[in-house]
Amino acid sequence: MAISFSQALGVHEQALLLRGQRSQILATNIANADTPGYKARDFDFAAVLKHRMGMAQDEIALNTTRPGHIGDNTVAGSGAVSEDNLLYRIPLQPSLDGNTVDEQFENANFARNALEHQASFQFLNGKFAGIMKALRGE
Repeated sequence: MAISFSQALGVHEQALLLRGQRSQILATNIANADTPGYKARDFDFAAVLKHRMGMAQDEIALNTTRPGHIGDNTVAGSGAVSEDNLLYRIPLQPSLDGNTVDEQFENANFARNALEHQASFQFLNGKFAGIMKALRGE
């Protein structure tokens, strides 16, 4: 009987990848806190994760009928978060130079994302430990 890692690991594999990508986006926001005109970006983690896991039901997939047609690049489990998924953050207190980064808000989001990244990592470690026990017959 073959082991399906996608079923065994569940949502945590994709969550871990998305949390890593979100860390990069939030770090970019923090790094550009003093850049005039910089617009803070982020994405809706839950929506992107649902899409990656194939749970999004309100989407219509492209139907290609010939090899020359443009394919659907938003398939479940695809690579990096696309530019389409990135949203601009609306500032609570607009700055005079047009920068929309609220450093305290971004730092709080970064810390929360790091905590949730660690939680997904621990869940994955537990899943692998369970698989190893099953393979050893414990």
